[in-house]
Amino acid sequence: MKIDPTQLSRPSAYSLFISTIVPRPIAFVSTLSPEGRPNLAPFSFFMGVSSDPPTLAVAVGRRRGALKDTARNIESGGEFVVNVVTQDLARPMVLTSGDFAPEINEFEQAGLTPIPSERVAPPRVKESPVHMECRLERMLSIGRSQTALIIGEVLLFHIDDGLWSGQDVEMSLLKPLGRLSRALYAPIAEIWEIPRPELDPASGRLPRLEP
Repeated sequence: MKIDPTQLSRPSAYSLFISTIVPRPIAFVSTLSPEGRPNLAPFSFFMGVSSDPPTLAVAVGRRRGALKDTARNIESGGEFVVNVVTQDLARPMVLTSGDFAPEINEFEQAGLTPIPSERVAPPRVKESPVHMECRLERMLSIGRSQTALIIGEVLLFHIDDGLWSGQDVEMSLLKPLGRLSRALYAPIAEIWEIPRPELDPASGRLPRLEP
């Protein structure tokens, strides 16, 4: 089967796209409105883009042609927090994805606890074991839909002590949750460790395997 995306409706193209880029990490983004109201919403078009300095990107689509609260708040205040979504946070996270009016506090709706950040104004999610306090580096408008591509520098990481191996986060203890298509999510049931190959220094190729 071959599918030309230009021949699809916008909802059909979206459904196809999110069912082929899987699983996706979820950025649980907390922001503050210009009036100081907290906002919390999940986004799975999310990735790291650089480690020096640590920089990440979150894509936030529009709703009824207008910027969503998250993008509007980041554009205004220049700060946000990405909270990592674990399996235990699955249902509260989904609750915050509702089409709430700007004056509604998603922390309260989902029963989550806001706690102060150290270097940015938006609060963190206490129930998440990993937080990244971010400062807006730039915001781009992408495509005909004018999706807001938000690029932020991580100013400070918060990691639960029990998850820290000494150099990174222990995946088996973190239990992150991935996003699939439709209303489907992917808990990690099994973790594989597959080291990168060491190439033959003379040929630059993989070493010949013994028969």
